[in-house]
Amino acid sequence: MEHVLGVGGIFFKAKDPTKLKAWYREHLGVPTDEHGETMFLTQGDPGPCLVWSPFPADTTYFEPSKAPFMINFRVKDLGAMLAQLRAAGAEVDDKVLDESYGRFGWVMDPEGNRVELWEPPAKD
Repeated sequence: MEHVLGVGGIFFKAKDPTKLKAWYREHLGVPTDEHGETMFLTQGDPGPCLVWSPFPADTTYFEPSKAPFMINFRVKDLGAMLAQLRAAGAEVDDKVLDESYGRFGWVMDPEGNRVELWEPPAKD
């Protein structure tokens, strides 16, 4: 059975993401990369780190969810996980996004929250 490997990211809506990121940087020492994201290494975890990223309040990236947040889970095999979810009757987005930093798919939980699934790229 496929299962999540860990939390891949915490994403939430903000009225002014740039200002909020600056506040977190200034007051909590949270650094951001060139994409405005923060990656935390997880102790004892040899895999990818945890991403923290405020999104603009008007983002449509979390749709069709109405929630102001989205959790991203790392998975080993995105295709197998999505097939397993479909077989269980879950509402799975047909779109799969392939990026240099991994593959992404989405499912809606029973309460209407969009959940992002991330298969990191294979290690060389």
